[in-house]
Amino acid sequence: MATRKLAESTMNRFKKLLEEKERQLRAVIAEHEAERSEVRNAETAAERRPDPDSAEGGSMAFEFEKELSVDRNTRDILSQVIQARQAVEDGTYGTCRVCGRPIPVARLRVLPHTSLCVTCASRRR
Repeated sequence: MATRKLAESTMNRFKKLLEEKERQLRAVIAEHEAERSEVRNAETAAERRPDPDSAEGGSMAFEFEKELSVDRNTRDILSQVIQARQAVEDGTYGTCRVCGRPIPVARLRVLPHTSLCVTCASRRR
């Protein structure tokens, strides 16, 4: 199956977009790590931690789990961005990794880190 090549100017635009996205995600991850470190230090310095069975303790546990989920999601997207940047470098960016068809530029604008066309992505759900 023949695939279309993205124009060099389009590839460069997506490369810059992916580089900026990577910088943003790394900053978010660093911020999350700093906040968790602050919380750990505050808990260590505190005389008393909330009882995990109390409302306050339960609320803190829920918030912690939510933050970990956001962190995992951010790291997952970062991994996809890094893979997309590699695809730009090796000339496969914009091609579905499952079926080999071109990914529409409109989809890449919305999800520049995607490696799947709409059809293949919908099959994975």
